[in-house]
Amino acid sequence: MRLLLAIAAGALALATGAVLVVVLTGGSGGDVGGAPLDGGPYTGSEAPPGIALPSFSLVDEQGRPVSDGDLRGRVAVVTFLDAQCRDACPVIGEITARAVDRLAPDERQRVTVVGITVDPAEDTPAEVAGFLRRHRAQGRISYLVGDEDELTRVWRDFGVLSVAVSGDDDIHSAPVRIYGPDGEWLATLNAGADLTVDALVHDVRVALGERPEGG
Repeated sequence: MRLLLAIAAGALALATGAVLVVVLTGGSGGDVGGAPLDGGPYTGSEAPPGIALPSFSLVDEQGRPVSDGDLRGRVAVVTFLDAQCRDACPVIGEITARAVDRLAPDERQRVTVVGITVDPAEDTPAEVAGFLRRHRAQGRISYLVGDEDELTRVWRDFGVLSVAVSGDDDIHSAPVRIYGPDGEWLATLNAGADLTVDALVHDVRVALGERPEGG
């Protein structure tokens, strides 16, 4: 049954232009990779051209409003999280937090990492705080929450499967997408596949207009 749900979720994500990650235990990705394999500038999969960051207006884990407009002018790393997830989300939390720490101070000022909940019913302030603390991601990932009605539109616009639909904390879309300062979707990395600290740092630097060493 779990496999059938995963296959169905993958079909839904692909139909909407999203990339589904049904994550694996283990294979979390060490600091390997970080160089494109296909001759393109990004380590991750390059996005189809001309797709813009969807509009949204949510609040972060401290109740501060965050909208798509707040990300304009910066490179935005956008992913989707469930604090109760034991598969993809811990990997994403650890890797993105470490990647932020790897960036130089001037680079960090031009990059924002946001995780949008896919489980608003269970992602309470305490659960979210615990997730960020466990993965040393406080101040590195803005964990965005809201009510299910507004999030349903956000999930639809991003083309992702939520836990609210799958009914399983470990079955949801979990792409790590990179958007440029103009809001264009540039690339996607996936936990258990090509998401590593090196790869994320490399692709963020490309999005910043830099030429990473070895790139």
